[in-house]
Amino acid sequence: FLHKILPPVVVGPVIMTIGLILSPAAVNMVMGKGKEAFYTQGQSLTIALISLSAVIAIMMFGRGMLRLVPILCGIAAGYCASLFVGIVDFTPILNAPWFALPNFTAPVFKLEAVIYMVPIAIAPAIEHIGDMLAISNVTKENFLKNPGLKSTLLGDGLATSLAGCFGGPPNTTYSEVTGAVSITKAYNPAIMTFAALAAILLAFVGKLGAALSTIPAPVIGGIMLLLFGIIASVGMETLIKNSVDLAEPRNMIIVALIFVCAIGGMVL
Repeated sequence: FLHKILPPVVVGPVIMTIGLILSPAAVNMVMGKGKEAFYTQGQSLTIALISLSAVIAIMMFGRGMLRLVPILCGIAAGYCASLFVGIVDFTPILNAPWFALPNFTAPVFKLEAVIYMVPIAIAPAIEHIGDMLAISNVTKENFLKNPGLKSTLLGDGLATSLAGCFGGPPNTTYSEVTGAVSITKAYNPAIMTFAALAAILLAFVGKLGAALSTIPAPVIGGIMLLLFGIIASVGMETLIKNSVDLAEPRNMIIVALIFVCAIGGMVL
């Protein structure tokens, strides 16, 4: 049924727009346009270029285990460049304790807040479907069929509910992971499970969280440029692989409207 309402001429542009919509955030990081930026645009561009170049070099020329960690290598290279320039602030690390408990709060239910959030919850549900389409195309596994959207949406909803019970923010599918998976070729869901459990445990190490917060935005921005571009290219590959003829008026209209509405920021 999903293949009938979501043919390649729809799936391809939707995946492309996911990457393109996210790209301004990466560009702002690269250009040093953050609110708390205390470095020049030249410094920001240089650091972002070093991070990006390191990731590309590892992807193209890395061997063995090195090819599995191009993003980590890019962050390390960018961080070293940031240290050399002198834009890393170690104050958060010095002030953070080694062991820190997250701030847990008891949930409070208010009808007004629930009514307000229900329509907003529709947006991440739609984004979830788009991200599932994207990751399915990257891994060549049909996650829409196995485990199926009903299971993935249920898991997303339960995770958000559990986070709320502990006073945490709502969860959403993270489009950036699609680009990371495409780079590392680590398709096994067990890897994501291990990463999630490791993240939960490391959340109690105060100095580690503080250290991650010291990574300058240009370091992440340089890597995000590639990740978001890869997501967009996956959508393009979907159109090409399925031989979608854009000279046909029907296909051209569908693709054109998806691009303009999504990139133009149309919100219902």
